[in-house]
Amino acid sequence: MALHIDSHLTARQLRRRIESAFELSAHKILALEKSWDGAAGSRTRRGTPVLTVRGRYTTRGWTEWTQGFQFGSALLQYDATGERRFLELGRERTVTRMAPHLSHVGVHDHGFNNISTYGNLLRLMREEKIPFDPWEQDFYALALKMSGAVQACRWARIDGGGGYIYSFNGPQSLFVDTIRSLRSLAVAYRLGHRLWAEQDEEVPLLERLIEHGLATATYNVFYGTGRDVYDVRGRTAHESLFNPVNGRYRCPSTQQGYSPFSTWTRGLAWALCGFSEQLEFLATLTDRDLPRAGRHRAMAAFEKAACATADFYMENSCRDGIPMWDTGAPNLHRLGDYLRRPADPFNRWEPVDSSAAAIAAQGLVRLGNYLRANRREKAGAHYRQAGLTVARTLFSEPYLTTDPKHHGLLSHSVYHRPNGWDYVARGEKVPNGESSLWGDYHLRELGLLLLREARAEPYLTFFGIS
Repeated sequence: MALHIDSHLTARQLRRRIESAFELSAHKILALEKSWDGAAGSRTRRGTPVLTVRGRYTTRGWTEWTQGFQFGSALLQYDATGERRFLELGRERTVTRMAPHLSHVGVHDHGFNNISTYGNLLRLMREEKIPFDPWEQDFYALALKMSGAVQACRWARIDGGGGYIYSFNGPQSLFVDTIRSLRSLAVAYRLGHRLWAEQDEEVPLLERLIEHGLATATYNVFYGTGRDVYDVRGRTAHESLFNPVNGRYRCPSTQQGYSPFSTWTRGLAWALCGFSEQLEFLATLTDRDLPRAGRHRAMAAFEKAACATADFYMENSCRDGIPMWDTGAPNLHRLGDYLRRPADPFNRWEPVDSSAAAIAAQGLVRLGNYLRANRREKAGAHYRQAGLTVARTLFSEPYLTTDPKHHGLLSHSVYHRPNGWDYVARGEKVPNGESSLWGDYHLRELGLLLLREARAEPYLTFFGIS
């Protein structure tokens, strides 16, 4: 195993590091808000901040999938610190700027944009961390119901049964990322929403959530069963392609990874975190929600995928838990036995991806907590301690960005290496030292999860809205 796990590390021991990170985070949230609003031109023309160039956030047009992370970060900051200015910022920006994301029919990103904003606001109100207001509560709830329904409508059927929420590439495309957008369906279902289609036919949100998860577990996760010559247990394909005419599976693909037959590690992290948090959600269901046999089938498949991806992540990360951007990146051989050493984000051959580590660390902790709650103490402790070990690395330099002039919180994040979208500084061969909104947001979310535990506060879940 490449990751060297500290079996004695606790969330309480990380508390001071995390609180220091939130102290840094406050300045960075405000600096980004000031620089972005104060720039020439309208926000509509300028777009949404996505990643940094020379330490300052810039936009990168693809879709506006990161805006929820910008405003959601302010809400996580409020949750962690109680500083009301961040609540006001996150709430005002959600109300005035996030509405287009609720009705966006062209993306698979509802779980990113809308759970991070409307979802956090509703959760804070239900947890009594903000004053209760019935109209405000109903506003957030209605927004989340609409978001889940719109996301569920983006549906492609698979030959032989089942289906998936298709990516912005079109109905032939199943992205591994979308496992985290299932949160939008879960929350809409938990809020009691009913989606109707032609002639008032009801579209069951929970059924679509489970079918998408099963499709991802089947086609985007590998289990070492000889599916192809590159079938290694736990590796993931960024994209699975289907014939849009008859729904038959065709092949793996990738947009952001090096190859369909290697593993883009942020996609791996999305799978690990997504399956783990869905296990926590499914564990709250009863026979009234879903018959026991169907629930257990889904949970078994989700657990199998979560454990496989967790094991692959740990085996293919450096000693400190930071992965390279892709396990098949073409110049990895120049790094020698890199998995036996702490990651070197300043190496000259291939970039690391700290954002993958931030997402995966949360998945490891949640998977460990889920298994421990289900009387599998040894396996649960293994994954949980792995997540805490990765978290310790992330909440330390050189990954935690202490430079006050740098807008990012988590350094050494990579966006789209094949397209060359990441800034490479003069004298360097590969990207390093830059941040991304999803990396910053997920570091804050990981920090809040662990900080709540260290403070003996309620456990953080995306579905804590009831």
